[in-house]
Parts: sequence; structure tokens; C-alpha cells
Amino acid sequence: MKQINHEDLYNLASYNYELPQENIAQFPVSPRDSSRLLLWQVKENKILYSNIFRDITKFLRPNDLLVLNDTKVIPARLRGTRASGGQCEIFLLRNLTSDFLTWEALVKPARKIHKNAKLKVDDIFVTILDEEPEGIREIKFDFETRDDFMKFLDKAGHVPLPPYIKNSTDMREAYQTVFARHDGSVAAPTASLHFTPELLDTIKNLGVKIAYVTLHVGLGTFRPVKALDIREHEIHTEHCELSNETANLINECKTRGGRVIASGTTAARTLESFASNDKIESGIIDTALYIYPGYKFKIVDALITNFHLPESSLIMLVAAFAANKAGNFGHEEEILARLLEIYENCAKSGWRFFSFGDAMFIQ
Repeated sequence: MKQINHEDLYNLASYNYELPQENIAQFPVSPRDSSRLLLWQVKENKILYSNIFRDITKFLRPNDLLVLNDTKVIPARLRGTRASGGQCEIFLLRNLTSDFLTWEALVKPARKIHKNAKLKVDDIFVTILDEEPEGIREIKFDFETRDDFMKFLDKAGHVPLPPYIKNSTDMREAYQTVFARHDGSVAAPTASLHFTPELLDTIKNLGVKIAYVTLHVGLGTFRPVKALDIREHEIHTEHCELSNETANLINECKTRGGRVIASGTTAARTLESFASNDKIESGIIDTALYIYPGYKFKIVDALITNFHLPESSLIMLVAAFAANKAGNFGHEEEILARLLEIYENCAKSGWRFFSFGDAMFIQ
């Protein structure tokens, strides 16, 4: 097992691990719930490697509440031209207005696209309203209604698959959860790609309740951590919503002694963003909550998650959650070393990593 000293807990390099390219899943499995599932009972130091995802029903209890992120991935990558005739790319990051016509976006080539510039995608003009660092621009589309814009986006946009997925197959359906309903995300909440309608029905029949939150995945979730001291990383804000109905379900679950199970890091961040002590409040906010070892979880009792990129904020969140379950604050470095050992063992055994990969259930 990798040795990590306490002084290295906040060192970016401590979150690295070796992963052969062949372990990076290029396609989803079929059916969705036939991927592998690893169970990690942290406090008991018990790990089960041999399950498939649909076997998660064996580890759920009637008093549990499963929380899913119902964001819907939009075809956020657009290709167009500049006034000079040169090509450009627009990657939508975050909707800024209720009509969906003004966005925060990444543009390329950023050095040639400045405030007041006009870009053209198909026959539609896009105006650069403001200029921010790192290629980020505030842009506005030349439409009058949201419906017109969404029809255009569906026609002209491309699914923004992560760069490590190299296949060119149409992934609009595969890279979408079966319960997605609120447009606005530029990446899928991948831990929930494993669920099928039939599996969700089985879970409900066990007496497990299901609740939904919405976090539109943007730059905050997938932006690489570049700071050598992870505490210096700044996470971009992401829009999230939690309804009165979901807040009531969570608080009732806590009162009766059930577990709140977050499906994915985005659901976990949303729940923790709305936490008020050991209760939760409904609302609509932009969250910049950045979770890494040392964070004390207030709401989430168990976590479903995929295997994440080295040195990413997502693996840091998983390490923080596992340390919470171990109940040994001050020894987070031991839990991180154990997590990395699990990752490396799974890689050697041919497990599939990242968006279309296998899953873990941490409790």
C-alpha cells in the first residue's frame, strides 16, 4: 500500500495512480446495470469485488433514501466561424438567464475571440458580451425564445464527451441517465448511468425511497486541479436546486435513522451545499463547494461513485467521504492510501474506469 504522510495529504501528487489506457471505458456496458460494483465498508475494512451493479439491492435497506441528480446533458459543443472566416469552437458551460440565451462558455481560439466579437454557428450569430481569463467568455445567442434556441442546439450541437473517450459513435442516449429531465448539464452524473428503469422499480419495491436534486455539471466538476497544494484550488460555481419535497424526504430519513445515499459526487455536493447542521433546507443556489480530506459530511451517509481521474477534485471528494466513514479524523492519509490501493487492484483486474466505467458503493 502506498505510504502517504500527513504533510502530503494536501499535495496534488498524492492523488495520482497508475492506470493503463485499456482500462478507460470507451463504451457503456449493456444493459446499463451489468457493470461491476465494488462494495467498500470502510469502518470494517471490508471490500467485496465480485458484484455487478444490479446487486446493489443486496446492500440497501428499507429505511434508506436514494438521491439522484436529474440534470440533463445538452449538446453543448458547437462549431462555427469567426468574422475573419476562421473556425472556432464554443463549449457551453453554464446558463446565465432564464431564457437560456446567455451563457458562460469556453471558446477556441480564445486569443482571437474578444469582447464584442461576433461568431456564427450555422446561420445564427453569437455575440461575445464579456471576456474572462482562461478562455471563458459570456456569450449571447441571437434568438427570441428558449424553445427556438433548444431546437437549434439539438440540431447544431454535439454531445460534449470527455476527451478520454475516443470513439465517434453517437452517444446522446448512452451519455444520459434514464431519469434526466432538466436541461443544462455539460457532463453526465456518471454514477447514475448504471441505473435502469427496472432496477429503480426494484429498489422502490424494497421500501427504499427515491428523491431528486438538480446540479448542472459545469467547469467546477471536471476542471483539472492544477494547484500543487490542493487547498489552493478554486472550483467554479455550478447551478443546483433542491425542492421542498426532497428536503422533507431527507429530513424524514434522518429522523427515522435511515441512510441518505448519494448517487454520484454531484448529488453529494448538492446535498452538502444545502446542509444546515444535520438537516437540509430547500433552495436554488450556485454552489462552489469544494470537498477534500478534512471536510465533515453533514447529510450523506453512503456514496455510489465511479472510478475517477487521477489528481481530480472527484477523487478528493471520495477520499474525504471514506475518511468520514472510517471515523478517524486526523488519519485521512491512511484512508487515501487504501483508496488508491483499491483503484490499483481494480486496474490490474481489468475493471473499467471513468464515465462509462464500473462503480463503487462506499458505506
